[in-house]
Amino acid sequence: MDLGIAGRVAAVAAGSSGLGLGAARALAAEGCSVVICGRDQERLDRAIAALDSESHPGRVMGVIADVSDAAGAAGFVAAAEEAAGSPIDILVPNAGGPPPGNFESTDVDAYAAALDLNLVSIVAMCKATVPGMRERGWGRVVAITSLSVRQPMAALILSNTARAGATAFLKTMALEVAGDGVTVNTVQPGIHDTPRLDALYTDEQKAAMRMGDADDFGSVVAFLCGEQAKFTTGVQVHVDGGAYAGLL
Repeated sequence: MDLGIAGRVAAVAAGSSGLGLGAARALAAEGCSVVICGRDQERLDRAIAALDSESHPGRVMGVIADVSDAAGAAGFVAAAEEAAGSPIDILVPNAGGPPPGNFESTDVDAYAAALDLNLVSIVAMCKATVPGMRERGWGRVVAITSLSVRQPMAALILSNTARAGATAFLKTMALEVAGDGVTVNTVQPGIHDTPRLDALYTDEQKAAMRMGDADDFGSVVAFLCGEQAKFTTGVQVHVDGGAYAGLL
């Protein structure tokens, strides 16, 4: 299926590995010019080399950026537009998760950094891109959050809290920009085979899990960026292999 987004410029935060890399790969395959960011130059170079070898030479560019706070997030957008030589048409806000912990073990002081990482950074990226999208009459925001928004996960209280706030922000913004050709959606992964799992689970625990594939996940992100999804906005799509047990 041709998604009709060839030639669009996409910025994928934290796109040098995991789900962000899966999204970047899918968007590049659709003919987008994609700018990814990461904090490690070597890993960023590996990601770009891998995508170049998959018949997408020159479509993916990388910039060093840390999107763990508002300044870093806005800086990524500015660097992405400079690298691409064009405004951003497609924004994929994404970041690693905060440290694990529960109510008892997590200090109050830890919440500010988690909110910066998984909420405020998204706000900053949207502030830097969405006004231009509205002026041009076309834009896509597809944020990578977590299934924990629908079904809080044990020992991930910081992520549960921050990502729920991000979802509320994005849903509210979606209503405000729907008439301007800009869609705003979130994709909520469950357990996927990414480096993030190594920080949360042991090899024994992972062996017992049913895990999704990051590239399959990226294809869902790309579809929501396509022309066929132009009337889909303000939704939260869970991609979790059926892990979410609720009816609504």
